[in-house]
Amino acid sequence: MSDVNELHRRWCIADSHADSLMWNRDLCARSTEGHVDFPRLLEAGVKLQCFTIVTRGFPFIGGFPAFAAWRGWPRAARASEWSRALWQIERLEEFCRRSEGQVRVTTTAAQLEQNLAQGRLSAVLGVEGGHAIEGRVERLAELHQRGVRFMGLTHLSNNDLGGSSFPMMGNRGLTPLGHQVVEEMGRVGLSVDVAHASEHTLEELFAHSSVRFFCSHTGVRGAGGGWRNLSDESLRRIADRGGVVGIILAPIYLGGDTLEDVVRHIEHAVSIMGEEGVGIGSDYDGMVALPRGFRDVTDLPRLTEVLLRRHPEPWVERILGGNYRRFFRETLGG
Repeated sequence: MSDVNELHRRWCIADSHADSLMWNRDLCARSTEGHVDFPRLLEAGVKLQCFTIVTRGFPFIGGFPAFAAWRGWPRAARASEWSRALWQIERLEEFCRRSEGQVRVTTTAAQLEQNLAQGRLSAVLGVEGGHAIEGRVERLAELHQRGVRFMGLTHLSNNDLGGSSFPMMGNRGLTPLGHQVVEEMGRVGLSVDVAHASEHTLEELFAHSSVRFFCSHTGVRGAGGGWRNLSDESLRRIADRGGVVGIILAPIYLGGDTLEDVVRHIEHAVSIMGEEGVGIGSDYDGMVALPRGFRDVTDLPRLTEVLLRRHPEPWVERILGGNYRRFFRETLGG
């Protein structure tokens, strides 16, 4: 078997979900806190990392402003969901400026390929929950102009766009505003992240032909695990549209706390979607545990080792980033 660290240096290792920005850590500095920062990502050989913008918390707590105050956000940044989104974008821009050319907010397919050629980490921005635009559809164009390339319509609760997969949310569908937002996302070039969408909202999302779909972080229902996992039918629908599903590393959604449980979900998703439809969507820094013995992103080679015991290198390379490289080449724009 090839040296795993060497494979990570050569491959386009990609991960489609990290909530690191909300914690207000200096991502340029190596930390013992959390799962992700630039030095640890680079050590692990990651070439593409999606950073998601969170602006609202759990529905039964409603304490995101208190969380942000605890993490030292400026008062103005905490004022509204829109201000929270813009502040996180600005923070990532600042971190990239200070990275001495090691990391770049990546907004085009050409930039992605250039970054890979030059050994630079591509940071791709997404929004977790369309409530961030506060009902103003014209803000989608501003998000795209600011470098955002995907958005999930809902997060941990229903909002003015549609229904959340969170328990006891009533399995609501898209609202009229939600349909309008999806069409505008297609127009401006934002992909739809279907993570956290209710079954009803998912069905109505799939009826839209003008947008690209993927799922940044999830388990799969056919392999067991938690309430928000995707059904086989949803996996097929995403694969049919050229999307990728990022398998989450959180044991609560995997039905087990080992790397073998992660592999079980990956293999089931591949059996439904094919080898081109599955990736890794860790949910780093997302207030969830990682598998036993997996501390942070620098332990990612351990997952690679487990996969290589069961599958050939080209198969593993696609799962660990080749599929997301293809997806973002197709969706980032020119």
